[in-house]
Amino acid sequence: MQTAYYYLALSGMLTVLLWTPYILSRMVTWGLPGFLNSYPKEIPEPPAWAKRAQRVHLNMVETMPAFIAVVLGAGYLVADTAGDTIGQWAAIFFFARVIHAVVFSLAIPYLRTPTYLVSWAAILVIGAQVVM
Repeated sequence: MQTAYYYLALSGMLTVLLWTPYILSRMVTWGLPGFLNSYPKEIPEPPAWAKRAQRVHLNMVETMPAFIAVVLGAGYLVADTAGDTIGQWAAIFFFARVIHAVVFSLAIPYLRTPTYLVSWAAILVIGAQVVM
């Protein structure tokens, strides 16, 4: 289970870091005075990549509760023999989310949904270890 907890922690850090590109874009687009003042009088339109970066972050925020729940539930309820399998799927989740962030942010066609589905499947497989 140590591996699963490791990738859980990395996924938490990834969630925090995925916020950074959008916020940096906002700071540049709004200018430092507008950024520090919360909202400028007129809000400039962010670039398309910044909008995608924000959606990447929000998608990860929406997905993390399920991942956290299955990893913690598995850690509490599953026998140690399944720990390696859970750790492997936690790693698959993490790397799928990294790839998803890159693919989504760069608007690479045909890969966004498959990479998301891999991370989604990882959550289901870890959850299945709990109920089996």
